[in-house]
Amino acid sequence: MSLLAAAFVFICVLGAIEGLFIVAHARLDPTAKKVARQLKAAAAERFGEGGPGRSVVTPRAFSYVPRLNLILGRIALMQRLDRLLLQAGAARPLGFFVLLALILAVSGFYAAVLCTGSALAGAPAGAVAGALPFAGLLMQKRQRMKKFEAQLPEALDLMARSLRAGHAFVGGLQMAAQEFDDPMGAEMQKAVAQISLGVSVEQALKNLTARVDCQDLKFLAVSIIIQRESGGNLTEILETIAALIRERFKLHGKVRALSAEGKLSAVILTALPFVITFMLAVINPAYPRSLWEDPMGRMLAVAAIIMMAAGVAVMKKMTGIRV
Repeated sequence: MSLLAAAFVFICVLGAIEGLFIVAHARLDPTAKKVARQLKAAAAERFGEGGPGRSVVTPRAFSYVPRLNLILGRIALMQRLDRLLLQAGAARPLGFFVLLALILAVSGFYAAVLCTGSALAGAPAGAVAGALPFAGLLMQKRQRMKKFEAQLPEALDLMARSLRAGHAFVGGLQMAAQEFDDPMGAEMQKAVAQISLGVSVEQALKNLTARVDCQDLKFLAVSIIIQRESGGNLTEILETIAALIRERFKLHGKVRALSAEGKLSAVILTALPFVITFMLAVINPAYPRSLWEDPMGRMLAVAAIIMMAAGVAVMKKMTGIRV
């Protein structure tokens, strides 16, 4: 138990030092603030087919602590996690979330061991607690990508109108960057900054699709790259893609309305056994006690939970129609 306490204190102190260093570095160093302002719009990260590559201006730092940045840079998984941070629009570096995950994992493990007295119960609790920061990043990424998809048709219409007015394609990107807020404006500004620094339009679009996990954007990038190589009316391409995206949104709304009954049934059927068990435990505590006191009852309860999970997976598969 003393080793667990020492490990817990060590992780907490290390995380506190990292947090204080980040705050002090961001607020007290004028050179760092000036460089951050200059590179905020220009530092667009470039990813290739095999994973993250070299930035146009400067490589992305995994942590403000040089030693930790060097250690994280040697781990292949950190590249994928850093891409998740980029897609989620997180302001903190990867090292912050890694240290936070370690602190939560040790805290969850230590709390579970104190409550249950078993290290076997502490291991899953620590794993779940450690995964919470990255689960939050996944949720933030999904919300950001949904907002980007909702902004994309309007941005394409704006770019098409700018092309009809005689502006170049890069000028249309610049107008979209100025008129829309994050994430559309920020991502378009990064693409314009890359082109201004000498990156080709084709490569800037590929980098944009790497930063934004949006299938419609990938179709758009492929269409624009083909048009620049073979020729064609780019204005009509942008308007057609915008109209297709809007029609897909309408069809998706109809599918959601038609599948709402099945999803509600899945929620009710999943929650009903737990609600009934709770009510029985309140009305007559001795009646459901055999489920967790008798070995056969525990086996039946585990089997019921497994079958319920399988049923939920099947119903989700049936109602999850991709458009």
